Amino acid sequence: MTRTAAILMLFFGLLSCRKPEAKPEAVARVETSYLYKSDLKDLVPPGTSKQDSIVIVRSFIDRWASRKLLIKAAEVNLGKEKKSEFDALVKQYKSDLYTKAYIEEIVNRSIDTVVSEAELKQYYDENKDNFRTGGSLVRLRFINVPKDHPKFAAIRSKFMDFRKSDKKFWDTYQVQFKNSALNDSVWVDMGQIYRRLPFINPDNRDRYITPGIAFEHPDGNNTYIVKVRDVIDKNQISPYQYLRPTLEQVILNRRKLALVKQFEKEITDDAIKNEKYEIYK
Repeated sequence: MTRTAAILMLFFGLLSCRKPEAKPEAVARVETSYLYKSDLKDLVPPGTSKQDSIVIVRSFIDRWASRKLLIKAAEVNLGKEKKSEFDALVKQYKSDLYTKAYIEEIVNRSIDTVVSEAELKQYYDENKDNFRTGGSLVRLRFINVPKDHPKFAAIRSKFMDFRKSDKKFWDTYQVQFKNSALNDSVWVDMGQIYRRLPFINPDNRDRYITPGIAFEHPDGNNTYIVKVRDVIDKNQISPYQYLRPTLEQVILNRRKLALVKQFEKEITDDAIKNEKYEIYK
């Protein structure tokens, strides 16, 4: 037994000369703190064997006891200054939690969550120089189609031509492809391209990712057919459609901050008016 453990045992032995009465529903006790059967409810997952259940419950009880014993020892052995410092932190943390939860509830109840397209575009136009790309963005479409597909020629032809009037055609055949993405109006970052088109990597990307390029790439018994529509390189102004979700969140966050400031002012003004708050000169 270590010297520390021996001291702790002696310390708690001195405190426990008078043993408290056992509680009928208690499963463990540390000093005057009890752990009850109700505290173990839903602890063991259904279907767990009896042996594993015993291990889980005993482990939980031991952890509970360890925490109780350690906090008891800390309360006695930590210096008064250190405990006062921690008590102040706990008090401040509680205050922050309560305040944050209350303000969030007020804001969520009051905020207008509808952001118009005009507001989004205005904010984008006024701030777009602040939204530059951290990497390349790409708009492309691709399909991964079996080489022996009976409609391979027709699929390739319609893919290259790609008309809106062919929607029914793609609804029929796209489900047969191993992998595909046909919406080339959406900007995606290069990370997604590397994941969806694994034959492309940072070393060879310039060979494949060029505006307007169309190509085929073998993939075992399949063939990738790719058409790159547009590319925006790193540190360029991000396109509006790519930024749209971010812009919406930024505007909502600005509204929330404005509401918080307004609420804080109103609650302070109201307290002054009702003589609940005053500053002594």
